[in-house]
Amino acid sequence: MRIVLLCGGSGKRLWPLSNEIRSKVFLKLLKSDNGTRESMIGRICRQLDEVGLLPFTSIITHSSQVEITRKHVGEYIPIISEPFKRGTFAAVALASCYLHEQMQVDPSETICILPVDTFADSAFFGMLHRFPDILSQSQAELALLGTKPQHPSNQFGYIVPERLMEKDDYALVRQFVEKPNEQLAGLLIEQHALWNCGVFAFSLKYMLDHVAKKALPTQVDKWLACYEQLATASFDQEVVEYSNHVAVMGYEGLWNDLGSWKAITGYFENQVIGNGRISDDSTNTHMINELPYPIEVIGVPDVIVAASLDGILIAAKDQANLIKDKLNAVPQFPRYIENRWGTCRVLDFWTDEQGTEVMIKRVEMSQGMQTSYHLHHTRKEIVTILSGEAEILLDHKLYRLQAGDVRQIPINVGHGIKAVTQLELIEVQLGMALKEDDCLRLLNNW
Repeated sequence: MRIVLLCGGSGKRLWPLSNEIRSKVFLKLLKSDNGTRESMIGRICRQLDEVGLLPFTSIITHSSQVEITRKHVGEYIPIISEPFKRGTFAAVALASCYLHEQMQVDPSETICILPVDTFADSAFFGMLHRFPDILSQSQAELALLGTKPQHPSNQFGYIVPERLMEKDDYALVRQFVEKPNEQLAGLLIEQHALWNCGVFAFSLKYMLDHVAKKALPTQVDKWLACYEQLATASFDQEVVEYSNHVAVMGYEGLWNDLGSWKAITGYFENQVIGNGRISDDSTNTHMINELPYPIEVIGVPDVIVAASLDGILIAAKDQANLIKDKLNAVPQFPRYIENRWGTCRVLDFWTDEQGTEVMIKRVEMSQGMQTSYHLHHTRKEIVTILSGEAEILLDHKLYRLQAGDVRQIPINVGHGIKAVTQLELIEVQLGMALKEDDCLRLLNNW
C-alpha cells in the first residue's frame, strides 16, 4: 500500500501565523511526547513512521510550498509538485499518475489518500493497514475511514453505513450527507452515521481508469501541461459521488479537525507562546506572539491573540474563523516565508513616485544550505551581507562575500546563494511588479 499526503491550504484559517506559504500544517504549535512543539506535518510523519508506513509515503503540494515541505520532512520523502491549485481531484489524479509512471507502482496496489492535517491517535494510522483487505473482501471501488461523532455538528460531512458496525468491522455506505444542520446531524447520528475523516483508499488501477474515462491524460508531463485549464473540483465531487460501491470502517479513538484557532488552542501546553503575559482572570485565553515586542492581556477571557509579521489578530475564539472571509476581501502577501534553506522576513514595502515597487527582506540561511540557481524576469536585487560568509554564483561566476559586502543582481541573470557559515543578509528588490512567482529555477543544486 502507498500513502499520499494531501498538503496545502490558503493559510487563512490560522492567520496571521499562517499565510500562503506557511499554511497551518507547518506551524510548530502542538505539544509532542518529548516536551517540544511540533507541526501538524511533523506529527503525522512521526505517527506514520510509528506504524511502519512512512517509507511508503509521498506528499503532493503546490509548487510554492515544496521548499517549506522539504524543510519539515527531510530529503527522503518524495514530493509531487502541483503547478496550480486545482482542488483535491486534480491533486489525487496527478499523484496517481506520478506513482504509476515515475515510481513504477503496480496498478493493483492500494493507494490511501490522507489529509496532512489529520489529527488523531497513532492507532488511527495503524488502521490504514486494513484498507487492502477491506477493498478485497467487499469488492468496493473505494474504502473510507469515519469516526464516531461526539455530538451533532454542522462542521463535518457524514457517512451513513447500511448497518451497525461492530469493532474492527466495515460496512457498505448507504448515504453521504455534506455538513448538515445540527438537527439533521442528530438524526443521522441515530442512524449510526460517522463523521467523514477525509481518508479514502482505492486501487491505483481504479483511479487511472477513472482519469482515462474523463478523457484526461495519464502521463505526468501531459497532465501537467493541461493543469492550468482544469476546473477546481474536490475528489468527493468528481469520484466519490459517482461510485456505486463504497465501504467504510469506523474508528472510536481521538480524531479532530484543527482548522480553527478555537480547536487548535485546546491542544496547547501553555496559554502563552512567545513574548507576553496573560492575567489570571483571562480564562481560556491564548496568545501566540512571534514579534519581539511584548503583549499584555488583562481581563479578557475566551479570546485568541496571535501576532506575526503578517499582522495581529485579536478575536473571540468562537468567531475567529470569520478572519477567512475578511482576508478574502483584502489581498495579502506573505511577510514571513520559510524555505528548506532558512527564512525571509519582509521588513518594508512601498511604491515610489515612478511606480517602482521596493521590498526589503531580512534573510537568514543555515550553514551549508543554498538557494536554487534561478533568475527573475521583473525585478533586480541588491544583496548586503550582514553576518557570516556566503558564496554567490552570478551568471556562472562564483564570488565569495563577507559581512559588509554588497552585490547587485540584474534582471534575467542567473544567481544562487550558499551559506558557507550561518548567514544573515538584507535583500532589496526593485521592479514594476514584485511577485513571489517571478522565479525561474534553472538548477536546484549547483
